[in-house]
Amino acid sequence: MNSKVKWGILSTASIGTEQVIPAMIKGEKCDVQAIASRSKATAEKVAQRFGIPRAYGSYEELLMDHEIEAVYIPLPNHLHVPWAIKAIRSGKHVLVEKPIALSSEEARKLLDESLKYPGLKVMEAFMYRHHPQWLKAKELVESGSIGKLRTIQSSFSFFEDDPEHIVNKKEFGGGSLMDIGCYPISLSRFLFNAEPKKVYANIEVHPEFETDTLAIAILEFEQGTSAFFSSTLMPDNQQVKVFGTGGSIEFEIPFTPLTDQPAKIWLCHGDRKEEILFDPCDQYTIQGDLFSLAILNDTPVPTPLQDAVDNMIVIERLLKGA
Repeated sequence: MNSKVKWGILSTASIGTEQVIPAMIKGEKCDVQAIASRSKATAEKVAQRFGIPRAYGSYEELLMDHEIEAVYIPLPNHLHVPWAIKAIRSGKHVLVEKPIALSSEEARKLLDESLKYPGLKVMEAFMYRHHPQWLKAKELVESGSIGKLRTIQSSFSFFEDDPEHIVNKKEFGGGSLMDIGCYPISLSRFLFNAEPKKVYANIEVHPEFETDTLAIAILEFEQGTSAFFSSTLMPDNQQVKVFGTGGSIEFEIPFTPLTDQPAKIWLCHGDRKEEILFDPCDQYTIQGDLFSLAILNDTPVPTPLQDAVDNMIVIERLLKGA
């Protein structure tokens, strides 16, 4: 059996070139063999930069490469499902960037298609869930280390007012909820291990972009609540605090921890604050290796595709409710 999975990358998007590709190249189970762009010159430039053997001038060409076993898709949101389906039909395993789709209906379409190919793995690339700090937080919550989980407070924001930036393109699935609000939604469902009964949102829509630039939301679960905001027109910020009846958990950098320094969370009980450190790691590398191991061992992927559908449902409920 091969010890590594042969990967192809559909697109030279910055999330791939700046974060995911360098991380996957470091992986023990990932062998990045090809990259595709709409421009062969662009693909060749990126391939040369990372030492990737093959470059293609179209996504179709890469999918026709019989040596490629799995593809990573960092295309704009509106292209996630169409190209994921094409990849599945080409016999490739698929790791597709979040958010999985433009709607829950589109996400279900991908799920239904994937079920026709039980031998293929398909997963949404929510990298934060694989970082040791989140696995530990989940363990602390489930073990009762903070008592009964009651409420989560979180936020994620950055400033981007360029009309041409993809986050400001409504037709591409732009907006704060789709781009970064999906993280607080995902982590809330992850820690409560449930779907919200009710959701509430106050959303500001840009008059020119027609995308949400500020979303303030509350998710009401059977056990407790989660409150968050996401914004594309506020300073860089990310924070998560998890509160239980007997304590709390705080994150230093919850979603994009540094790869060359220890990640840090704090377990708090009254006046006591215990610091928990995690060895430096790259959550994108972990994600790629875990997905590759699922392929090599024919085991379930870490996060089932249904979870991606469920996250989209919450995003939709917030947008429609507002």
